[in-house]
Amino acid sequence: MSLFGFGKKNAPEPSPPPAPPPVAEEQQGWFGRLKSGLSKSSSKLTQGLGDLFTKRKLDDEALEDLEDLLITADLGVATAAKVTKHLAKTRFGQDVDSADIKQTLAEEITRILEPVARPLVIDPSRKPHVVLVVGVNGSGKTTTIGKLAKQNKDAGLSVTLAAGDTFRAAAVEQLKVWGERTGCPVIWREDGADAAGLAYDSIAESRKQGCDLLFIDTAGRLQNKADLMAELAKIVRSIKKIDPTAPHDVLLVLDATTGQNAHSQVEIFKDMVAVTGLVLTKLDGTARGGVLVALAEKFGLPVHAIGVGEQAGDLRPFEADAFAKSLVGMD
Repeated sequence: MSLFGFGKKNAPEPSPPPAPPPVAEEQQGWFGRLKSGLSKSSSKLTQGLGDLFTKRKLDDEALEDLEDLLITADLGVATAAKVTKHLAKTRFGQDVDSADIKQTLAEEITRILEPVARPLVIDPSRKPHVVLVVGVNGSGKTTTIGKLAKQNKDAGLSVTLAAGDTFRAAAVEQLKVWGERTGCPVIWREDGADAAGLAYDSIAESRKQGCDLLFIDTAGRLQNKADLMAELAKIVRSIKKIDPTAPHDVLLVLDATTGQNAHSQVEIFKDMVAVTGLVLTKLDGTARGGVLVALAEKFGLPVHAIGVGEQAGDLRPFEADAFAKSLVGMD
């Protein structure tokens, strides 16, 4: 096993860093990026609403058309039924336009999402707080780990990364690059090494260093589900041998561009390992962002963060209201 540590700069800063922007300005900046990132999803939905509702009476046919639209926008059958049922109770027989429907839709989506919008909370009493990160290959696991590492490092925590996807040299190299970018040590082994042994050693090393937070990457090959399930179970057993309370979080990273396939991925990984929360990536590259609503409705798992771009600042804690408004194209 090798441990790559990257030193801190010793030279003093020539001048104090600039003051951070006001919270309102920063929030507005993120809302703008979120709205832009969800533009493919929102345009699909808003165009459909515009076509359906131009001062149209909300009758049974209109409600059925709306339900079909919401389902095709990946919001899911349960969410579509809930929204149309609410509209039937409150606006049936009235003239409505797309703005009316957008407002109601945003409110209903917010109600569905608020219970699952929970940030990832790091327990400072754990040394380290262990986060196991799972997901299929290509979902953005390694990049998500790098972004979360940067954010927590910037918040003053000491962070270690463990390259547990030992069967893909590219994943190890990618994590090393993030280690260099963030100044976080990376624990890795040669190709094909035992991932469970790496997980055990990474906790031991992080504990020795007094590290606050440890992210453990994992393989995501679904071609042979039985092998992957056995490997993840072995990793968890190995972790518990050194810390019976760990892993303290198990994050499932989902690629939003997979749309409804995200449902089967949640089912599969819930069977493999006790998933505690979700991170949804690549929302800026898809018109299927509504799937997040369907996942919240069906599984009720905490959604810790969403990603709408490549930069570390484009992965943020999930906020129900901002997401709902962006999804339906509201300002």
